[in-house]
Amino acid sequence: MQITEIFKLAIEAIRVNKLRSVLTSLGIIIGVAAIILLVSIGSGLQNYVTSEFKKLGANSIFILPGKVEISAAGTSAQSVNKLTFALMNKLEQAKSPNIEKVLPFIEIFVTASNKNSSKVTRLVASYSDYFAISGIKTSEGRIYTDSEEKSSKKVAVIGKTIAKDLYKNQSPIGKQISLSKKPFTVIGVFEPQGSVAGVDVDNAVIIPLSAGRNLTGTDLVNQVLVRTTSTENIQEAKKDIEKILLRTLSEDDFTIMTQEQLLSSILQILGVLTLALGGIAAISLVVGGVGISNIMLVSVTERTREIGLRKAVGARPSDILIQFLLEAVILSLVGGAIGLLIGATGSFLISAYIKSSVPLWAIFLGVGFSSLVGIIFGVAPAIRASRLDPIVALRYE
Repeated sequence: MQITEIFKLAIEAIRVNKLRSVLTSLGIIIGVAAIILLVSIGSGLQNYVTSEFKKLGANSIFILPGKVEISAAGTSAQSVNKLTFALMNKLEQAKSPNIEKVLPFIEIFVTASNKNSSKVTRLVASYSDYFAISGIKTSEGRIYTDSEEKSSKKVAVIGKTIAKDLYKNQSPIGKQISLSKKPFTVIGVFEPQGSVAGVDVDNAVIIPLSAGRNLTGTDLVNQVLVRTTSTENIQEAKKDIEKILLRTLSEDDFTIMTQEQLLSSILQILGVLTLALGGIAAISLVVGGVGISNIMLVSVTERTREIGLRKAVGARPSDILIQFLLEAVILSLVGGAIGLLIGATGSFLISAYIKSSVPLWAIFLGVGFSSLVGIIFGVAPAIRASRLDPIVALRYE
């Protein structure tokens, strides 16, 4: 019997039992959709992190408080924060030929309010260079100047979310905003940054570093970005920084990481997380495969007389085996295709809230895995059908 004829028979058998075929494929649909969706979110996050680090430039070094160890298992930090502004001033005044700029940050959550509206927001305090380094531009108004930073001017650049929630449809430029009950003047609104892993990046307020120190009353730095004079002298700059900090701190009080090290570590964590989530979603594929195997075994029992009749008129055991195997594979492939479409659509819809992108390898993985499930779980029913004795099958009631 020709393969085209066997294929037509397999399609006809699936068509006759439409509802059962759909329900049989449901596990595959859910599994593939979940894998595509989770992998797309993980891949999108990796692309976002990579692009954000590229904005900072390859000649960037990060100083983090405590002994930070980043691995696939997660991030761990030992010791308390001992990075002070006095130390950052020493670092900047050292005039190392390898260091171009020292950019300390304060980053905390505060309550922002205007009249009767209030919202918990992320507060970032840094030099005006923060905008250029981070690639943040204003869609309305302006950023603060170096002179405003030095004079501790109470000015703020806010995100779109803050502008929308606190000022409704009015322009916030020139209006007051209270940060932890202290008044600041809004001078700019930065361009929409979107969301990352469900976190609204536009729910933020950026103020001068000196004003941030006065507002929080802290002398501690959350993290520090150091720009080197070139990418070639990163290691020399790292040694210079370490030498200066070790005059006051111990090795366990700070961590120095290059952009490449930090990016590699974060991407490793995201990669492991994506694989873990994809693996959990793949369990539903196995469940779907068991469902296919179960239904195909039922189908063999129901069609015993049909199998006996076909064998009696000359069908070979291999023809019966291929037909039932094809039915299982087609059910899996159709389920995989529908799951792929649902996963890609879901990824597109949530891209407005969470960075997501469907990589090509995820598509091949979804289709290939669903085909493999069909073959593996369709083999047993197909073999059973091919081994039926035609005489016994014709007598089956």
